[in-house]
Order: sequence, then C-alpha cells, then structure tokens
Amino acid sequence: MNAVFRRFLTLMMLLLAAGALSACGGFVKGDNRHNVPLPKALVSQMAAIGSSPREAMMVRIYKQESVLEVWKRTSAGTYSLLKSYEICAWSGELGPKFAEGDRQAPEGFYTITPGLMHPRSNYHLAFNTGFPNKFDRAHGRTGSHLMVHGDCTSVGCYAMTDEGIAEIYAIARESFAGGNRSFQLQILPFRMTATNLAKHANSPHMPFWRNLKEGADRFDITRVPPSWDVCEKRYVFDVPNPGVTVLDAAASCPAGIGAATMSAALMDKQAADEAAISEAAARLALQQSRADAEAERAAREKAAIAARGEAIGGFFTGLLGGGGQNQSVAAIPSAQPAP
Repeated sequence: MNAVFRRFLTLMMLLLAAGALSACGGFVKGDNRHNVPLPKALVSQMAAIGSSPREAMMVRIYKQESVLEVWKRTSAGTYSLLKSYEICAWSGELGPKFAEGDRQAPEGFYTITPGLMHPRSNYHLAFNTGFPNKFDRAHGRTGSHLMVHGDCTSVGCYAMTDEGIAEIYAIARESFAGGNRSFQLQILPFRMTATNLAKHANSPHMPFWRNLKEGADRFDITRVPPSWDVCEKRYVFDVPNPGVTVLDAAASCPAGIGAATMSAALMDKQAADEAAISEAAARLALQQSRADAEAERAAREKAAIAARGEAIGGFFTGLLGGGGQNQSVAAIPSAQPAP
C-alpha cells in the first residue's frame, strides 16, 4: 500500500512540475465539457454556407485585430467563413516567438491533429498550436505549451472566453469525427492589407511577414488551405505531392517549389498589392510629414506666446518698481529721516 501511495505522490508531483513549466500547460480532472454538443444555431450556420459539422475546417488568427476565424469546407470544395471570435487576450507584441519564456505568442502556419487537443486543460478547453513547427526549429526557436485556450488570460498563448473555446473545440471535435486528420492554423500578425504592411514597412519582421503573406494570398484566391513545407529556412506553399515530398528545412529549395507553383491570379494579386503598398506608404509618409510640420508650428507658436508673456510680465514689473532698485533715486540711509 505504501509503495502504491508513493507512486501516486510521485505522479502528482510530476504533473504539477509539468504544469509549472508553462502558464498555458497543465490539466484538471475531466468533466465531459469536451463533449458538449454544438449549438443548434451554429449547425444552422454551417448549413447556410453549404457545410456540415463533419466537414473539414481551418482556423485563422489575426494578432493585431485580436480575431480568430473558423472556416469550413463547403459542398463546392472551397472554404467559407463560419464565425469570427474575439480573442480575449494574447501576450507579447507583433512578430514571431523566439525563445521559451519570452512571453510571446507565435505566428506562422501550423497543423493541428487530434493529439494536440486538450480536453482537460486548466484553462477550460484548449488545443496546442504545434509550436515549434519545422520552420521554427530551422530558426532555432524554442517554446512549449503554446495554446489556444479559454479562461481569458495569456502568457504566450491566445486566450478566448470559455464560451468561445467551447464552440471552437466542438467544431474541431466534429471535424475530426468526420474523418479529417488535421486542420490548418494560420497565425498572421494582422490582416495583410496594403495599409497595414505599409505601416510596418520598417519592421525587422517584414521579410517573415511577406513570407506568411504568400500563403495567406493563396488561400484568399483559392479559398483552399495551401499545403506548406520549409526549405531555405522559409515557408513554401502548394508543394507538389504534399506529404510525400519531404524537404530539408535548411537546404536549397528544389526546382518547381515556391514561385513555380504561383498561379497567374496569385502573381496578379501580388503585383497589385505591391503597387497598393507603395501608394499607401507614400500616403502615410505625406500624412506624417504634415503631422510633423503641424507639431513644429504648434511648438513655435507656444514658444512665441511664452516669450510674449515673459516680455509683458517684465514690462509691468519694471513699471511698478519690481525686479530691483531704481538706480536714479539715491538710497536713504536707514539712520536718517526722510526729507
């Protein structure tokens, strides 16, 4: 009996230690919350876009806008937006996660399998983002237990309300039950608009974000999640024979990868986007120049008002005899009466 008890205590200590490694990790005793049925209204929404609970899905996160979108495959074979959820909290700033403990929420393309679902999370319900993925490991990035979870609190994770994660978890559960082996998670820094890209044009993360944009653009055009892999330490999309062709993350990309798989529509979109980004950057630069000129004018005006105030104050001080003794009147010794 004592040996059994000691093993139990050891197991509990290991579980507590594992939970302490990451604010988003840890488990609690289950209570069947992971099996709560999909709301009827959500099932009706699926039917309205030509989908069903067991169809494939995709999740897209926009960090800056704090939005999580769930997309579902329709009877046409393309994906339609099912529902958007407000992200309750995320930690860090715009940009990728680099190291364990930096409190940074990740960005990138991830593949979520049933093994990454956490029905007994300390944070109501959760699924692991799969960080670090092949791209992250190629760059030497570290971190663990990076989740999308409930409880509205985050240390490197994307936190939803309990109600929100319950729906998202149920959507994923039913999609897996339909025979789908995984779903794609796209985590983007912001909506990839020309204005947003122009605003952050000087960011050191811009080359990484442009790489993400290529994958996001492919989905925006085709409405089908692109397959992805990594070579030359960058994401490549729509790789021929996905799952069969395995690339070396650090080696040169073979012929027929990347640009070679771009459709005419994608190339047209990227060219139009580049023109729009340049136009937006010029517009923002002009706005900033005008704002700087206005700030400088206001500063000069404030300084002039202050200078006039000092001059007027000095005039009245002198007129009333303040600010020092009038040298034209001889001082009267204090021991003598005034004439």
